Amino acid sequence: MHVYLPIAELSVNWFILLLVGGGVGFLSGMFGVGGGFLMTPLLIFLGVPAPVAVGTGAAQILASSVSGVLAHWRRQNVDVQMGVALTAGGFLGSVLGIWIFTVLRQAGQVDLVIRICFVLFLGGVGGLMLIESARTWFRQATAPGVRKRKLHEHHWLHGLPLKLRFRRSKLYISALLPLAVGFAIGVLTAIMGVGGGFILVPAMIYILGMPTQMVVGTSLFQTLFVAANVTILQSVTNQTVDVLLAILLIVGGVVGAQLGTRFGARLRGEQLRILLALLVLGVGLRLAFDLFTTPADFYSLAPEGQG
Repeated sequence: MHVYLPIAELSVNWFILLLVGGGVGFLSGMFGVGGGFLMTPLLIFLGVPAPVAVGTGAAQILASSVSGVLAHWRRQNVDVQMGVALTAGGFLGSVLGIWIFTVLRQAGQVDLVIRICFVLFLGGVGGLMLIESARTWFRQATAPGVRKRKLHEHHWLHGLPLKLRFRRSKLYISALLPLAVGFAIGVLTAIMGVGGGFILVPAMIYILGMPTQMVVGTSLFQTLFVAANVTILQSVTNQTVDVLLAILLIVGGVVGAQLGTRFGARLRGEQLRILLALLVLGVGLRLAFDLFTTPADFYSLAPEGQG
């Protein structure tokens, strides 16, 4: 039941890897996220080195995103024009992110930086999403007759030049906004091995002003191409993509994404955001706990009698 992963240099139960891939794929299809925010920590918990978890996680994100995009494409929930703008920024950001990742790895600090980034980003984004979504749900439950407050508020960002009309999302905003959002997600994808959906989804809703149901498919569209770019760059530059591990995760992820898409279609926008926020916070808290607890195998490399 165990397989040896050559790049990760450890043996893992292959059935557990299939379950992990399927679970993350399910979440990918339901929430419109690549699932890397959960995949990378889970692989680390299983003993996979953080750099390998990041590189291989990007490959799994690629496969689950393909499956999710196809499902949402059939439902016409993908804004291709917006997705292309986000992807263009993502390509540039991923190149910068790979360079930062390589520098950190050479300095021997990449594991610590990856964990700290997860705790900060997951805790911050998850907390903000939970507060906003809970308020929206409570407002609708207590005053159902009151007109919904617009999620998309106009501010100075919307006065930027190079405005384009995104007809599918019914938006008229500066192209610089999706380019900047995509750039930031590209950097995170390269450094943390995430699709960036846990940040991209809220940004598309609250900054770009896209409808929640349109956000899911478009987010996966951008994640697909950026994850492909990161997978290639990680494999060539850092040799941190374990093909055998990726195949097992992909098999489970493709099936899970189809099931998650069907389940997510039954939930309202604010319900999806609350569930995603709780999941993001849970993973962040677990990683924070691991950062501040003493390892079970505490040891020193100092010669006997010293230190």
